[in-house]
Amino acid sequence: DDSCDGRLVYINGRFCLSLSKTTDEVKNLNSADFESGLSTETLELLTRLPDGHTDKLAAEVPDSDKGPLNSLEKLSSPDHCVGKATSQFAINNQQGTAAFAALNSVKAGSVAYVHASMKDASADSEDEGIAPKPVLIVNAQTPSGGSASTEEDKGVAFHPRLLAVADDGSVLSLVQMCVDLNEDSEEAPCATFVNGYTQVYVGANANMTHAFLEETGGQVTSRVEISDKEAAEESIANPREEEAKRPALRDTHFQAIDVHITGDEGSYAGSVMEIGGCGRSRIAISTSLLRPGASAAVNGFSLSGGAQRSDMRTNIQHMAQGTISRQEQRNMVGGRSTASFRGRIRVEQSAQQTDSEQLSRTILLSDHARIWATPSLEIIADDVTCTHGATISDLSEEELFYLRSRGLDRTTARNLLMYAFVEEIGSSVDERIAGKFEDENGLRSRVTCFDIF
Repeated sequence: DDSCDGRLVYINGRFCLSLSKTTDEVKNLNSADFESGLSTETLELLTRLPDGHTDKLAAEVPDSDKGPLNSLEKLSSPDHCVGKATSQFAINNQQGTAAFAALNSVKAGSVAYVHASMKDASADSEDEGIAPKPVLIVNAQTPSGGSASTEEDKGVAFHPRLLAVADDGSVLSLVQMCVDLNEDSEEAPCATFVNGYTQVYVGANANMTHAFLEETGGQVTSRVEISDKEAAEESIANPREEEAKRPALRDTHFQAIDVHITGDEGSYAGSVMEIGGCGRSRIAISTSLLRPGASAAVNGFSLSGGAQRSDMRTNIQHMAQGTISRQEQRNMVGGRSTASFRGRIRVEQSAQQTDSEQLSRTILLSDHARIWATPSLEIIADDVTCTHGATISDLSEEELFYLRSRGLDRTTARNLLMYAFVEEIGSSVDERIAGKFEDENGLRSRVTCFDIF
């Protein structure tokens, strides 16, 4: 309890008060809270849908030529606007999350609510140089998903929801975790569908760090890339057949993260790590820089192996003048898995003097692994500094040779290079959650034990 400012724990979609640490600023909102009446502002934030289906912007965008802009469909008008959310131009730029966010709004049984105020920042400033304690949101699921059904084709769905608001001048460190919870039960595992929706609002001069860790599904089967003949020659069970029987391969995880920087000089730093073993996953994060001087750093890491299908989608939209964004995406793909990264940065006509950088790096650990990396820039303004790029490669044989010449075996050398590849992203996760390098259950161990080659 001393290592965090608050903690909300959900098991199989149900709030667990006994494992949580609630405060006035970190609490669970259930049906009773909605019936008793939430503030109009909170209800407006909760009813917002991504992908432009809520056309009214979360904050006014200043424009010296056209005056304050309030509508998404009118940005960069009349020649370069995408129009209504249902128009073809808008659909081509969408992440496909609005329908699932709407489903979450209908099905979510409760809402994790985190609110950071100016007084919290004042208290933290007394210990200058010490990072604020994180707020933890833990979504745990058991193999059976809490279902008592005995049908073989049964399945359960969870719709976790989070609303995080950082007021003007506040400081907030937020960590979301999706993890497995082992249970002493004879119930058979069932397929699960997780449809999460996270909403983040950052005020003026507020500083927010946000980490999202998806670790459900256990570990994939290693060596699925070998042929049937090779498996027979080695007298081992066919890895592809073993992977096909793995229960978590039936699981699906969708997560939409919608970030709005609504105040001048607001800062958001987000890290998304997709390191679980579920069969299909898609994480989409959208960041809107609505006010002058706003800055965002969006870093991501996707690890896939076995027969997984993983998808990482990002959208950074510069709307106001003098905004800054930095994006680093790293992917590690092995086995017979398929991964994709679609990263979009759009600079509106009102976002002059934007400074934006985007880079995607991928390591393929198997000849049968596949990756589609698509970074993109859409620039409407004419006074900007923007770059983007993508690289795909295998682990360096020269680096492996160097490490092995120093006495390391091949597996240890590969693990060391794998961890070095992810460390730049992993270092942005709060150390109290990621653990130190030598920690047995730290992030390093959780990544390198994921035997995908």
